[in-house]
Amino acid sequence: MSVPQLNDEHRGEEILAVFDTAFGELLAADPAAFRVKFRKMAASAFAFYRGTAALFYHDLDAEKRGGPYLDDRTSRVWIHGDLHAENFGTYMDSNGRLVFNVNDFDEAYVGPFTWDLKRFAASVALIGYAKALSDEQITELVQVYAGAYRERIHALATGAKSDEVPPFTLDTADGPLLGALRTARSLTRFELLDSMTEIRDFERRFAPGGGSIELDAATRYKVLAAFDGYLETLPDSSLDRPDSYRVKDVVGRRGIGIGSAGLPSYNILLEGNSDALENDVVIYIKQAQTPAVSRHITDAAIRDYFQHEGHRTVISQRALQAHADPWLGWTELGGTGQLVAEVSPYAVDLDWSDIDDPEEIAAVVADLGRATATMHAAADDQSGESLVPFSTERAIDAAIAADEDGFAGVLVDFAHGYGARARADHQTFVDLFRNGRIPGL
Repeated sequence: MSVPQLNDEHRGEEILAVFDTAFGELLAADPAAFRVKFRKMAASAFAFYRGTAALFYHDLDAEKRGGPYLDDRTSRVWIHGDLHAENFGTYMDSNGRLVFNVNDFDEAYVGPFTWDLKRFAASVALIGYAKALSDEQITELVQVYAGAYRERIHALATGAKSDEVPPFTLDTADGPLLGALRTARSLTRFELLDSMTEIRDFERRFAPGGGSIELDAATRYKVLAAFDGYLETLPDSSLDRPDSYRVKDVVGRRGIGIGSAGLPSYNILLEGNSDALENDVVIYIKQAQTPAVSRHITDAAIRDYFQHEGHRTVISQRALQAHADPWLGWTELGGTGQLVAEVSPYAVDLDWSDIDDPEEIAAVVADLGRATATMHAAADDQSGESLVPFSTERAIDAAIAADEDGFAGVLVDFAHGYGARARADHQTFVDLFRNGRIPGL
C-alpha cells in the first residue's frame, strides 16, 4: 500500500472529519468518557490504531468495489471488522469447553475477507515496530500469518475432517495461547462475583461503588422490560431451567474503554443454574454501535437484513464463532439496539507484553492466522443465516489459488505502508488532542 502524501494539516482535518462521523454523537453526550478514550489512544501508535477502525476503513474505501482476491463472493463474507493482534482471547463455549479464538465482535459485518487480513497485518507491523523488529522481520511475520491462513483455508475448503483442524483448547494449544487458556481455567465465577457483588440479607446484590450506578425506578423498569425482550432471542436450548433467569439486581455502568467510550450499559445479576449463591450470573446490556465497515458497504440487502445494531452484532458473532456464549442475545432499550452477553469469569485476552522473541512471535502469529481462517470458514451457508448463502472457505480458497504467489506479498506491502501511515497519524492525533483541536473536548 502506498502511503498517501498528505501534509499534517490536511491529514489532521481528515482525521477530525472521520472522528466526527464515528464518534460525534457519543462524544457530545459524554465528553469525559472520550477524554479517557483519547488519552489511552495517545499512549502508542498501536493503541491509536485499535481505536480508529473508522479511519482504517475510510482509507480502505477505494477497495469496496474491488481489489486483489475479491470477487462477487469473497467481497461478501462475514468478517470480524476489527481484526487486530489483541482481539484474541479465551471464552467458555456453550459446551463448557475453554477455547482460544477471536473475540470482540462489535464491528462484525459482511464485506471483503481481505479487509480482516489487512487490518491484522498492519497491527503486526505496529507491534513489530514497537518491539524494535526490523522491516525484514516484520515481513517474515506477515508472510507466516498469510501462509498459516492460506494453509488452513485450503484444508477446510477441501473437506478436512474436524479432528484435523481442531480449535485451540487446553488439549491442542501451546505457547502463549495455552498460557492464556490455563490462566482462564484458574479463574472462578466466585472471584468475579466477589469483585462486583456482596451478600446482604442472605441474597447476593451488586456492591456500591466500583463504577456501578444506582438506577431510579423508571430506568430500572425500562431495563427489566428490555431484559424480557432479550429472553425471546435466546435459543430454546438455553431455557432448560427458567429460574436461571430470575433477576436479583440491576445497576447502570458507563463505558470508558477504547472501544466502548460513552456507551451506556447495565449489569443484571441472575440466579444462574442453581440456588447456590456462587453460581449466580452477571450479564450486561450494552448499546450496540454502528460498525465502521458498514459506512463503506452500500449493499441495501446487507443493511436491511438486521433489525438494529444489537441484532447485527449477535447474528454476526453467532455466524463467526462456533458454539458462542449461550447467554448471547439482543434487545431494544429506548428505541436503540442493545447487545446482551455474560460478563464471563473465563475471559483472558492475549497479552503481547512478554511475547518478545521473534520465533515465539512467529508461532503466535501463525496460530492467529489459523484462527482467522477458521472464523471465516465458520461463517458460511452452514451457519444458519441466509445472508452469505455459499461456502466461504471454498470461495476464498479459489480466489487465492488464482494468484497463489502474490497473496503474501499483498499483505506484506499493506502492512508496511499502513503501519507507517498509522504511526504518522498517531503523532498527528496527539498534536491535535494536546492542543485542544478536537471539537467537543
